[in-house]
Amino acid sequence: MRARTANWFLCKVRYDKTMEDGLQKKVMETYVLNAVSFAEAERRIFEEMSHYVSGEFEVAEIDRAVWREIFFSDEAAADKWYKSKVQFITIDEKTEKEKKTSVYYLVQAESFEAARQNIDEVMAGSMLDYVISSVSETKIIDVFELTKS
Repeated sequence: MRARTANWFLCKVRYDKTMEDGLQKKVMETYVLNAVSFAEAERRIFEEMSHYVSGEFEVAEIDRAVWREIFFSDEAAADKWYKSKVQFITIDEKTEKEKKTSVYYLVQAESFEAARQNIDEVMAGSMLDYVISSVSETKIIDVFELTKS
């Protein structure tokens, strides 16, 4: 497992896809990429998709992702992406009451159970108490990382 923190953007791309039966079908797929701005995200999604789509396509939507960190799996079978909500538990020193702070992560895994295990693996190095309050499968097709050179 490895974790990557960045400004992540959700990009929805619409294009004509050739299905297994050979027929063309208009599809809209969701991809994630890191960028510093909406303009860079749009430029990058056009660049990335030009490698995978023959013909015309359009970027239908670009939104900032709710997560800042993605957990990437090393497993070959990890082909799904899960949105997770983790609540970190702290004690307020003044009121001595428990406080929960929610943080969202995107997790790569092959199954729901594997996503939970991957979160636990990454969080094992943390000194904070936490609870995994939700994990849900997304429709994200792929994550495109821009690595610094």
